[in-house]
Amino acid sequence: MRLLVDGMNVIGSRPDGWWKDRPGAMRMLIDRLRSHASATGDSVAVFLDARPFDLPEGGEASVEVVFAFPGPDAADDEIVKAARAERDRPGGGEIGVVTSDHGLADRIKALGIPVISSSAFRRRLDEEPGL
Repeated sequence: MRLLVDGMNVIGSRPDGWWKDRPGAMRMLIDRLRSHASATGDSVAVFLDARPFDLPEGGEASVEVVFAFPGPDAADDEIVKAARAERDRPGGGEIGVVTSDHGLADRIKALGIPVISSSAFRRRLDEEPGL
């Protein structure tokens, strides 16, 4: 499956103090997504409402990181663009978008692509062995 992840939505799905270190929270999510991709074989792209910053070296599986700015919802348009491109790619496989943003979810569903809630996806990450 190709997962397109609304990163800030997943990070914000749990009030664990992430706002005290936004780049640290983003790095932690990327690490967890790499572990998820390695464990499941999913192809993952994460979209972050942020300016680019240094990221740790990848693990066994890579995760595509897309920085979108300016503005708190800058990633939404990038996610829709990527979802449309994945859907229209010849020979493309199963796609899912992870978000709990209702406006973005409506746009994605209009493309015929399923939406996975951020909190449900975060629980899935928490339950995976080795994470």
